Amino acid sequence: MKDILRRHQILNEEIVDILNKQIKMEAYSSAAYLAMAAWCDVEGYDNCAEFFFNQAEEERKHQLKLFHYLVDMECHAISPTVAETQHEFPKLRAVFEKALEHEMAVTDAIHNIMNICRKVNDVATEEFMRWFVQEQIEEEYVARRILELFDVLGEDKIALGMIEERVLNVKYDAGQAGV
Repeated sequence: MKDILRRHQILNEEIVDILNKQIKMEAYSSAAYLAMAAWCDVEGYDNCAEFFFNQAEEERKHQLKLFHYLVDMECHAISPTVAETQHEFPKLRAVFEKALEHEMAVTDAIHNIMNICRKVNDVATEEFMRWFVQEQIEEEYVARRILELFDVLGEDKIALGMIEERVLNVKYDAGQAGV
């Protein structure tokens, strides 16, 4: 049976390539969030560190979701090497700004995958990727909401303490709001 399937690859090669690139991007995301978590932890922002540890784990799950999809579709999924990530940040706000920039890049990559799916008429992969589109709406919302806390509260020590208290609830609030 596998010989028959190998003669007729289920997914277009362009789709396989771009999904493998997305696997690498998700792996990089996980590593970047681990670095952010480590920085927050060393600086004493325990809740922010927990937020980024949770984000790192979530990105790893995204990577595996894509990896399993390729394998399930009888395609070669590639376990990526991950480039060095940023480990130093000038202040807490910069960490969240970097996180938002990264989430926006991931959103662009997901939208590009959707466009290629439409171009090659890959309905199955497009349907699979809809979950990622929705996930990115939430990811960007959460990052923007946290940055809004800096705008509203400021960046003095009291404000940073208030942000530290609220950061874990922003993700929960997004889920409750249906974002």
